[in-house]
Amino acid sequence: MSNNVYRDLQIYLDTMSMGFPPTASGIELRILQKLFSEKDARMFLSLTAELKTPEDIAARLNCDTAELAAHLQDMRDRGLLFSIKKGDVTKYGIISYMHGIYEFQLTRMDKEFAEMAGQYFDEAFSQAILASASSFARTIPVRESLDAKCTIAAFEDAAQIMRSQKTISVAECICRKEKSMVGKGCSKPREVCFMFGSMGAYYIENGLGRQVDADEAIRLLAEAQKAGLVTQPSTAQNPGGLCNCCGDCCGILRALNLTDKPAKQVTANYYAAVDKNSCVGCELCLDRCQVHALTMKENLAEINLDRCIGCGLCVIACPSASIRMVPKEKQAVLPLGTMEQMVQMAKARGL
Repeated sequence: MSNNVYRDLQIYLDTMSMGFPPTASGIELRILQKLFSEKDARMFLSLTAELKTPEDIAARLNCDTAELAAHLQDMRDRGLLFSIKKGDVTKYGIISYMHGIYEFQLTRMDKEFAEMAGQYFDEAFSQAILASASSFARTIPVRESLDAKCTIAAFEDAAQIMRSQKTISVAECICRKEKSMVGKGCSKPREVCFMFGSMGAYYIENGLGRQVDADEAIRLLAEAQKAGLVTQPSTAQNPGGLCNCCGDCCGILRALNLTDKPAKQVTANYYAAVDKNSCVGCELCLDRCQVHALTMKENLAEINLDRCIGCGLCVIACPSASIRMVPKEKQAVLPLGTMEQMVQMAKARGL
């Protein structure tokens, strides 16, 4: 371990998920210093993503179990560690910056952190997102945008995803919260981020979200889609979460909008097509698109397929039914669950 425990922590975080790259300004170290004490940082560096009990960790580190357990719980309560509780047994492990530590600051975010997170996105993290986006960014179409007669896989249907979950939490979108704290927020719904399974339980136990049943989740999902938010579940057949994103605030779409070809970065099995014979040139579809895939040419809507990420929002907005969703010839093969998705992300980053 070097003399700068925060640099060691940055390097460790950079090996996980989307990473945590360094910057010339050192803003990443300021973020870590705000969130972690030096004691916290040393503890994080001594742990792995494999969940362990305080007894197991204390035995390995040769320290007092009660004192260690209190420290682990305190770090978990501040969103610096992940945990799973079964009965009276709690196991702890490290978590990446995103999805993880950043989102876990939902109830603790202040203007200073919002400004630092925004600066870090601009200087480095947007490119970190793009470096592995193809392995985690996924869009599924609004069900109403598809032909009612077509059969789709359960993992392509948001309602079916909700109905297959045992535990669902819904939380405020931290991206919109961050932007609102620096005066750049939007008016779209905020309670739109869903977590499932053990991550959902963590959100509920830690006060980050509230538990909902499938019916309420589907109702909130419909409101999000009506407001023009893109449905983005994690890239797995059994996703660990599902977000509803806008191009103004949300990190993934903001990063995608920095590129000329967002469609190349996203896992999606559909794209939109315009029937120019029936298009009335109303332009309602333009505002609905969160990745600027639609433009007007000779008073008719035109879709840039390099930008279309297959969300279907333009279809349900079109008053003349001139836009339809078309299944891609080559359908994406998704990993089964979150662990398989993490392996794909590591491969995408060359780890």
